[in-house]
Amino acid sequence: MDARFFSMMTNYAYSSLWNKYRPVILQLMVATEEGPQKYRLFDHEFKAADAKAKNYLFQMSVYEGKALNNIKESGVAQDLLRVLNTSRKASELLTEHQFEFSMDRQFMFHVTRTPKQVG
Repeated sequence: MDARFFSMMTNYAYSSLWNKYRPVILQLMVATEEGPQKYRLFDHEFKAADAKAKNYLFQMSVYEGKALNNIKESGVAQDLLRVLNTSRKASELLTEHQFEFSMDRQFMFHVTRTPKQVG
């Protein structure tokens, strides 16, 4: 079989995990009107989703359902974006505002509403 076929396949290892947290993420997105938000996630859940991953850190800027920065190397970020785009409420918020999503080494998930970039 052609190697390109396998490179086009995406694992979606974290989609079910992000789907589980989708209601919390939506609440955090709404609450960013008051300022940056954070929520502690559990490392064992990410390790169970993909034990081979070297790290789970990511930073992603999103507006109108698209990542504004390169997330090709982060399956965690790609799956989060995919799950957000399946949510009607998240899609509405992402159309109205630009958001910054990130996760640090302590599995603290951060959500910030940022000013829209012009141009």
